[in-house]
Amino acid sequence: MDEQYRDSAPNRPFGEPNSPGKGSTGSAAGTAARLKEQIADTASDVKDRVADFGRRTADKIDASREPAANTLDKTAIALHTKSDRVASAAHATADRLQATADYVRDHDFKQMAGDVQELVKRYPGQALAAAAVLGFLFARVMRTRD
Repeated sequence: MDEQYRDSAPNRPFGEPNSPGKGSTGSAAGTAARLKEQIADTASDVKDRVADFGRRTADKIDASREPAANTLDKTAIALHTKSDRVASAAHATADRLQATADYVRDHDFKQMAGDVQELVKRYPGQALAAAAVLGFLFARVMRTRD
């Protein structure tokens, strides 16, 4: 009669699991261990990818530093050149204003009128153009007053 209640597997009583010493608890523990291993592998893979991405990004930044520095140098040189030109023009203008101030201080009205007549005789075309511009400006000033 014992024979009737035995499972088809030899030497195993009816109802016992296939693997000796491992029941449903053992099966769940094995599944949990496999999941834990898969999660650890995936986390390690993600960590490696992030580290690789960080290295590549740092390499790209390092590679672009030199061209950026060269561009900044060129811009600085251009600004210095332009500012030197502007400063040079400002100094030239200041020098001319100083010379004009000295001229006005050293000459009276009759001397200045004689110098203007001399300039008109020497440069008649430019004198006519200057007179036209001054006339136009004078007319604009007078019109805005009305």
